[in-house]
Amino acid sequence: MTDADDLAARVREGDLRLYELEEHADADTAAAARRLLLAEETGADLSTVGEYAFDADVAESNVENMIGAAQIPMGVVGPLPVDGSAADGEYQLPLATTEGALIASVNRGVSAIREAGGATVRVLKTEMTRAPVFSVEDVGEASEVATWVREHTDELAEAAEGTTNHGELRDVTPYVVGDNVYLRFGYDTKDAMGMNMATIATEAACELVESETPASLVALSGNLCTDKKPAAVNAIEGRGRTVAADVFLPHELVEETFGTTADAIAEANTRKNLVGSAKAGSLGFNAHAANVVAAAFLATGQDAAQVVEGSNAITTAESREDGLYASVSLASLEVGTVGGGTSLPTQSEALDVLGVGGGGDPAGSNADALAEVIAAAALAGELSLLGALASRHLASAHAELGR
Repeated sequence: MTDADDLAARVREGDLRLYELEEHADADTAAAARRLLLAEETGADLSTVGEYAFDADVAESNVENMIGAAQIPMGVVGPLPVDGSAADGEYQLPLATTEGALIASVNRGVSAIREAGGATVRVLKTEMTRAPVFSVEDVGEASEVATWVREHTDELAEAAEGTTNHGELRDVTPYVVGDNVYLRFGYDTKDAMGMNMATIATEAACELVESETPASLVALSGNLCTDKKPAAVNAIEGRGRTVAADVFLPHELVEETFGTTADAIAEANTRKNLVGSAKAGSLGFNAHAANVVAAAFLATGQDAAQVVEGSNAITTAESREDGLYASVSLASLEVGTVGGGTSLPTQSEALDVLGVGGGGDPAGSNADALAEVIAAAALAGELSLLGALASRHLASAHAELGR
């Protein structure tokens, strides 16, 4: 069997390219050869990068030119009681992060939610989108295409769903900008995050549009989807899972847990998350929802770049007669429990901790449950940070916990 030194030598001699190594050796040997070459070129010590606890071949669908693995510390928050449409019970949520104070802060919010009897959480909408852009001659043709699409959604669904065993086309919305026609396809992708599913299905539907209308496909993604970029359309219409969580905390619990009052937390939320965000032109009206979303994504094998959409969240806090009402609504949380990085061993174990690994019964229920637990944890994080700001303990907490 070819060893790493031999492979590296063949690359140096120009006999092989880096991406061809798996054709001549197993994936772990190929990764070791790349580490040798990279260490020679840069002088870096890659011994820790090469210490990973899975066979490299399981990552072949996730990465090219593999050299090893990036290891991120993982902690856990919980038990977090969730009353959801799919998640029902107490959950331990693994979070992978390098940010000191984050897990301690979220756990403080979790303790308040637990003492209050749990968070109510619901997935309100499920729809993964892909929006191709077509060119036409003029506005007249654009209108013709848009009309045809509205009248032939069933045929488009048949074409799209013929590419998948699980995805269902929910709707197609045309948008016209001069001689451009954008079609925003929305799918129920069940337990998969579904971006690849939606892309393949949409390509098939586009072939039908081109054959039946004057439209000519320019790009399978026209950025009206919108994937991995801040976008108002996702904040308004949603993408992936639209999920909301709330909780009511009695005054005594607020004061015991956060060292402040419901009035102070509500004021901090209004002035920071709402007014401050509006002045900044932000699409996220929250304190740090992306912190929890990112840590959960890394731990459970989600597409990390889609934290952009996951930060599309609005936090509310209202001081009522008996205590504090707080909520967080995430418009576009894109998660799955099958496919992508969820099959990697570490991430698969994290999903098993939650009890949502693989496909759910009914289909889609595991991904719904994951979304609901993440939303509840995001609410815990919002409560804790708002409490720290209102009590003026933010800087001291970070100093104490090394951030």
